[in-house]
Amino acid sequence: MKKQLTAICITIIAAITAQCQPANPAQFVDPFIGASTNVGEAGIYHGLGKTFPGAATPFGLVQLSPNTITGGDNGSGYSYEHTSIEGFAFTQMSGIGWYGDLGNFLVMPAVGPLKTNSGKEGDALPGYRSGYNKQSEKATAGYYSVQLTDNNIQAELTAAPHSGIMRFTFPASSQSRIQIDLARRVGGTSTLQYVKVVDDYTIAGWMQCTPDGGGWGDGEGNANYTVYFYASFSKPLKNFGVWSADIPDTANRHREAVSASYYQQRIAEALVLKGVKEKEGKHLGFFTEFATSDKEQVLMKAGISFTNIAGAKANVNAEIKDWNFDKVHAHAIGSWNNALGKINIIGGTDEEKKVFYTALYHTMIDPRSMQDVNGNYTGADHLVHHGQQFTKRTIFSGWDVFRSQMPLQNIINPEVVNDMINSLVTMADESGRHYLERWELLNAYTNCMIGNPAIPVIADAYAKGIRNFDIAKAYAYAVNTTGKFGNGERGYVAESNSISGTLEYAFSESCLAGLSKALGKKNDEIKYTLAAQSYRNIFDTATGWFRPKMKDGSWEPLPPAGRLQQDYGSVESNPYQQGWFVPHDIKGMVQLMGGTKKVIADLTSFFEHTPESMTWNDYYNHANEPVHHVSFLFNRLQAPWLTQKWSRAICRRAYHDGVAGLVGNEDVGQMSAWYVLASSGIYPVASGNSRYEITSPVFNTITFKLDARYTSGKTFTIKAINNSPKNIYIQSATLNGKPWPYCFITHAAIAKGGILQLQMGDRPNEHWGKNE
Repeated sequence: MKKQLTAICITIIAAITAQCQPANPAQFVDPFIGASTNVGEAGIYHGLGKTFPGAATPFGLVQLSPNTITGGDNGSGYSYEHTSIEGFAFTQMSGIGWYGDLGNFLVMPAVGPLKTNSGKEGDALPGYRSGYNKQSEKATAGYYSVQLTDNNIQAELTAAPHSGIMRFTFPASSQSRIQIDLARRVGGTSTLQYVKVVDDYTIAGWMQCTPDGGGWGDGEGNANYTVYFYASFSKPLKNFGVWSADIPDTANRHREAVSASYYQQRIAEALVLKGVKEKEGKHLGFFTEFATSDKEQVLMKAGISFTNIAGAKANVNAEIKDWNFDKVHAHAIGSWNNALGKINIIGGTDEEKKVFYTALYHTMIDPRSMQDVNGNYTGADHLVHHGQQFTKRTIFSGWDVFRSQMPLQNIINPEVVNDMINSLVTMADESGRHYLERWELLNAYTNCMIGNPAIPVIADAYAKGIRNFDIAKAYAYAVNTTGKFGNGERGYVAESNSISGTLEYAFSESCLAGLSKALGKKNDEIKYTLAAQSYRNIFDTATGWFRPKMKDGSWEPLPPAGRLQQDYGSVESNPYQQGWFVPHDIKGMVQLMGGTKKVIADLTSFFEHTPESMTWNDYYNHANEPVHHVSFLFNRLQAPWLTQKWSRAICRRAYHDGVAGLVGNEDVGQMSAWYVLASSGIYPVASGNSRYEITSPVFNTITFKLDARYTSGKTFTIKAINNSPKNIYIQSATLNGKPWPYCFITHAAIAKGGILQLQMGDRPNEHWGKNE
């Protein structure tokens, strides 16, 4: 009888657990969260999340997504409020805040006469773009579908890591078509293309994308890459051809030019060459026409490579062997369930679960693989290399991701961090430049943003035992980077970016000091420890805050708005926001600012003046990165209950379900990684330091699955007992059953595995968490 009762109890417990724990976390992902560039909603030209809603796989090379716009500051190529779709591209960027890139190999199904230009929303010149039924639009992890209304065609997309497949359901027509714009690029155009008919079902070729065609930063980002494709159709190529527009050598081919009416007119008048099997040109497209019966499905699949056509062919042949769209879709869902299953949550509302797993999903778009299934990749020397010890990765949004994204991956995907460091180090090697790029895109030294963010990423990984990279070279290139970009002999950055630049460089120099110490380089440790104090050189004791300096050492004139003046010595911020960024020496910063009580009062005012919506503002501006660590400073000020109060408030006010669910640019995983960590109850204030601040979790239970190659423990769990929207304050804590009086935990403790249990209540316990 006892055995029967025990068995019944176990069954009941298992059933309850199954209901609480999301066995299929991909079901909570909503790729539409953040999928807007709307400036009006954001209240700033940076726009909202700028994510894309299309199909992808974790850290995959390929992303199949609808594109609604080519020009403007629309880096993802898609904005939810647009009413027409240009086509469906095989490569996209996620959440970036500069003029975008990729959006290559744009495929569009159509019926009727061929149109060779895309057209522009609201423009009088018609093109191949189509209106769509917004209610029909569906996006889930690894899948996207929509009904195109101009020709009543359903489009469905799903992805594999290096390839993708599209399924189009056509109406009855004697002139149905799949057409591919080979010139298309989000921020401009590819400058040279080549296409060849390989056999009765297959085409192959490439698109060369140079700064002359705009792209990243409208060409200022120096993106220079070639996309190779190998594509097959489920219906034979019987009535096919190429269109070729006459583009003068003197033509402006940047982002606004290629979407202008005169350029669209030139493309609309492109020469149509039927039956041509091979062509190279400056603005090419390919089409194949066929008859369809009502609701007939026609499929197209393609492998993409940044290496060569052979790589693109190998990619699609390895991953999509037949025409089974649903099988590819199922594999994509499986890959997302495995990836998202690295963090298990219990509790929270349905909206909070959706926000959490969509955020986790967005942290696993980049840094994406850029090598083929055979391990080959194109290096910074433009030669083909073979990745043996690591996966070559790309899109390192350094100024953003060193804060939350890379620290999160250090816990759940340490191998990805190893790969990214290896990719940056070998890039420095192959290019011959021997320094680390701050914002890498497909081997380009884009020089985007400020600081030396690769250094804290390397220092953080090393401090947390993630060291499968050439440490000697990484260190040497970090030293070179600091020598090339830093506060230098003057001890500060002068003029326009004086505050942001000086503070960012001081922090990276502190990380280099820590790395020097770990490697036993005593002289360098002394040198960079001293350099890390350079933040003091721009603190004005007369005004009690950081202030930009001129080259001659004098202060920049103080504007009427004082430290609230946007761009006053600060990048995408004001001195009030940027001035809190001294994470490596918080005690020193507090002393400069007048002591603990004064700083707590100032920080409290900082948050209390923030608008409820937390959209772009002059106080706590969660829409941009410089303030992302600020709510956790209270832990360092002997007031951890205020960290708990404000981090929970940010989670509640700045993250929501829906298209406007992100208050600022996703920034390649950073905005979402902040939520994943903070809502889990931990956050790193300073990379290169193994300390995580403990805060109030949104969820009752959060379990991290650890990587056995880097940790001794299997899982680390945070439990919040009596947690609720009102019970946001930590009353007491235990770690593995023993009292834990500290408001922080180390990476080493997490790596050992175990349980951090937090007892929650509705009032602050001003005694817990003050031990250091």
